[in-house]
Amino acid sequence: MTSDATWTESPPSVDPDRPEELVLDFSGEVHRIAPNETFVIGRGGDLDIDDNPYLHRHFIVLARENGLWWIANEGSRLSATLTDGDGLVQSRLAPGARMPLVFPRVILTFSAGSTAYEIDLIGAGEDHFAGIDGVRQSTGRTTIGVTPMTRSQLLLILALSEPVLRRAGTGAAEIPSSQAAAARLGWPITKFNRKLDDVCGKLDRVGVRGLCRGRAEGAASNRRTALVEHAVFTLMVTAEDLPMLDDELAANRAAAAPVITAPTKVGAAAKGAGADRV
Repeated sequence: MTSDATWTESPPSVDPDRPEELVLDFSGEVHRIAPNETFVIGRGGDLDIDDNPYLHRHFIVLARENGLWWIANEGSRLSATLTDGDGLVQSRLAPGARMPLVFPRVILTFSAGSTAYEIDLIGAGEDHFAGIDGVRQSTGRTTIGVTPMTRSQLLLILALSEPVLRRAGTGAAEIPSSQAAAARLGWPITKFNRKLDDVCGKLDRVGVRGLCRGRAEGAASNRRTALVEHAVFTLMVTAEDLPMLDDELAANRAAAAPVITAPTKVGAAAKGAGADRV
């Protein structure tokens, strides 16, 4: 493997002198993959991602063939999601699946255990699909029009998505536990779990996968991760919504605070009355 790996804070782009290369950006770690190379993402791969026991050692494979870069999922359990740079098209890459990278920028996301990962893939080729002007909305609120969410349901989703929305650039983010997310909102855990069941059931009924997996080991973590993936990459919640969390926590803390009344001066008044009688 001859790919150059560098660290940068500026968005990477394809070298004009190497127009067929594929640029991979993982949290500022940039790999420039030559067209004659095969690049592996996984635990111990060319992109060595964490010592995460839930991640395949040989998971995602990138290779160029017939003038296009292809991405293949060679894992046995984990799926990945591919989203175009404008957030208009999203595809799921199941184990054993393979597809071409047909957009100049593709966002690769996947989860292993409770950790969500995001990787940018940048090419120099022309966009093979044309968008329709005026379709994309700035907040994505229309995405959930078929399945309307109440304010409290959106707050729950936002609390789970906060680490992903706050991370700088691309990389990995831990999905909070239900207990931690409930505390972030100032909710009792019973309220949080009840609303989480409502949200997952609502989205499951409209075809969002991975949200209703019973009570098997790891199912609770997996459904929180699947919910965050869906919410963030359909723009159901965005970083602009994050102040709602502090507002909710402050309101609940204020409501729970004991009411302190000013002490009365009954003793002093009684004492004065007694002195008058003397």
